[in-house]
Order: sequence, then structure tokens, then C-alpha cells
Amino acid sequence: MVVSRDKTPSAQETFAQMAQAAGLRGRILLTIGMLILIRLGMVLPLPGIDREEFRNSIANSPLIGFLDIFSGGGISTLGIFALGILPYINASIILQLLTAAIPSLENLQKNEGEAGRRKISQITRYVALGWAVVQSVGIAIWVRPFVQDWGPLFIGQTVLALTAGAMFVMWVGELITERGIGNGASLLIFVNIVSTLPRSLGQTLELAQSGDRNIVGGVIILLLVFLVMIVGIVFVQEGTRRIPIVSARRQVGRRMYMERSSYLPLRLNQGGVMPIIFASAVLVLPLTLAQVTKNEIVGRIATYLSPNGPTPWAYVILYLLLILFFSYFYASLIINPVDMSQNLKKMGASIPGIRPGKATSDYIERVLNRLTFLGAIFLGLVAIVPTAVESATRVRTFQGLGATSLLILVGVAIDTAKQIQTYVISQRYEGMVKQ
Repeated sequence: MVVSRDKTPSAQETFAQMAQAAGLRGRILLTIGMLILIRLGMVLPLPGIDREEFRNSIANSPLIGFLDIFSGGGISTLGIFALGILPYINASIILQLLTAAIPSLENLQKNEGEAGRRKISQITRYVALGWAVVQSVGIAIWVRPFVQDWGPLFIGQTVLALTAGAMFVMWVGELITERGIGNGASLLIFVNIVSTLPRSLGQTLELAQSGDRNIVGGVIILLLVFLVMIVGIVFVQEGTRRIPIVSARRQVGRRMYMERSSYLPLRLNQGGVMPIIFASAVLVLPLTLAQVTKNEIVGRIATYLSPNGPTPWAYVILYLLLILFFSYFYASLIINPVDMSQNLKKMGASIPGIRPGKATSDYIERVLNRLTFLGAIFLGLVAIVPTAVESATRVRTFQGLGATSLLILVGVAIDTAKQIQTYVISQRYEGMVKQ
């Protein structure tokens, strides 16, 4: 993707024009209304389940705590929207992996244009539906000890309610993307994470009011660390390596006039939050298997891979290695240097000092590998530092707001702000054309 230089409006201009743009106001109101509707669905309970006993049984489950972050507490409360946007997210990840492995899907995405992308979106919806059914059946079986009249009727009602809720949430996410502001799926996760903040802040204030100077100092240090991490995430999320692109425009006599008004942006963090999500899921798996199987060997492995176990350094090293692996893996799915080199050649563009073809693809791959390594190191710091500070200060009220949550919150906020700026720019140009 080649980007030309253009001036974007400042934050003050954006908000001023937002207040005047009727179309933008309508999009924002639609987005807010849909998000409120989804949050209300989270608290509508599934019938026939003893929630108090169920909540007590999952209080110390690392997997449920991990999934609850993205469902906004829907899984622990067992509302009709308990699955939330998770089936759609899982289906999207599966399709991304399959697109890189199956040539027909890759052809649909790259060569079929808008029709191919619509076809892939439709396949993603079907996969999300199947995934929602599987997860709903799993939940219906999982809650059996907490249901008095468990049987085929209860399973059918639970599967129908949860699947319908997941499909409705998916539809709302697509509606927000199409007619609202921002990416619908990302905003739904954003709101789910934000919904846990009041409880964490309340617990932190109660802890700070205890009078213990060490605790008060720990709270201040933890908040400062979170602030520094947020600033760092903004810089890394916005950080790009701009590779200059030159192209032949016109030839007068023997002189070729070149234009250097475009560049090839390579992001420092190509995978976003996905490497941390995958790494966290892999590390949570042994703990979950140990709780389910009650196997002594699995339990011992889970203990050694726990951040609070006898060898926390092993957990840290494995976590960093997994983040590094998934960063390179996800970057390889997003950017193909060979395809990028071929596209530049078709456009008649080239990188100064680099020959077109294989030399260009090798150069892009070298730059991408360096950027991915730096981005992975930063992700590792974001993942490890808050947990280490929480352990050192003994302030664990923000345990649900980890590195993954911070990255999602900051990334979604930045992307949504950019979309609002883009909409304001388009409305400005439309007004100039009409005049």
C-alpha cells in the first residue's frame, strides 16, 4: 500500500466539525445506542442456573478470567450474550490462517476484489455460527452441576439462546462497522474491557484508603506504570518505517523526472494485540488442563509455568519466546514481501537504490524482520512489566486489566479517532465540491 502525504485535521478541528456534521452525529449516536443494547443483553440471565454457586466455582479459573475480559463478564454471569463477539473473532482468526494455507481462499481475497471479500465475509459468518453452536453446547454441558432440571430441553434452550445472542452481537458489530463509527467487533471488545474498570478503580480506592503507606505508594507506582505503558503503546502503535517510493512520471528529452511524494509504510507492530492473545492462551492451557484432568504430571507442569510458581523466570522466558514467535507468524500472514515487490513493479515504482524484483522483496523482508523483532520486544515488556509491578507493590486490583487489555483499549481508541478524522476530511471535501 502506497500512501501519499496529506494534512489531517487537528483534534480541535475534528471535534468542532463533529458537532456540526449531522451525518457524523447520526453515526456516533447509532454506535452508542448499539453498544448500550449489547451491554443490557449481558445481564439478561439464562434460565435454570444457580449463578451464585457457579460464580464461586469459577472464581480462581485462569481461563474463565482470560475469556471474561473479552466478554465483559458475560461468561461469569451467563447472560444471553455470554459468548459476545468471541465466536466471530475466532472465526476471523481461523479464516486468516486458512487463507494463508488454502490457495482458493487466497485467490478469493487477492484477485476477486470486492466480490471475493464478500464471499470470505459470508464464510466467516458460517464459521462463526458453527463455532457459536459448539461453544453453546460446551457451556450447556459445563454448567450441568449447577442446573436442577438438566436434560435435552435445557441443552436445546441454552444452545438456542446463546447462539442467537452471538449472532445478534455479530450483526450489531457489522452494523456499527457499516453505518456507525469504528470497527464494530473491536468496539464491542473495547466496551467489554471498559466495563470492568469501575470495579477495579473502586477496589483500588478502597485499598488506598486503608491507611497503609506502602499500599498507597504501591497504588501510585502502579498507576504511573500504567500511564507510561499507555504512552509507549501509542508511540509503538503509531510507529512506522516509511520506505520512500519513486516513480517515473514524464520524460523530457533525455531527462527523466522523478517524484518522491509517496512512501511505503511498514508498521512497527504488525500483529497488534494478537501475539499476546495467542501467547496468553497457550500459557493458560496447562493450568486449565490441570484443573479439568486433575492429573499430577499436568499439574506439576502447570505449576512450573505459572507466574507465581517456583520458577517464575521460566514463565517469563516462555512468555517472551511465544510472543516473539507469534509476532513473526502474524506478520508473515499480514505482509508478503514478494507480493509487495510485484505490486510495486506493476505500478512502475521502485525503492531508491534497490533493484526491482527479488532484491526489493529481500530488502522489504529484512526491514520487516527488524521491525517485527523490535515490536515483539516491546510487546514482551508490555506483557511482563505490569504483572511484575503488581507483584512488587502487592496491588492486584487491576489484575483483569493486563497487557492485552491495555493494547486493545489504546489501539481501538486510536483507530476510531482516525476514522472520525477521515470522515471529517471527506465531508470537508464534499462541501468544497458542492460549493
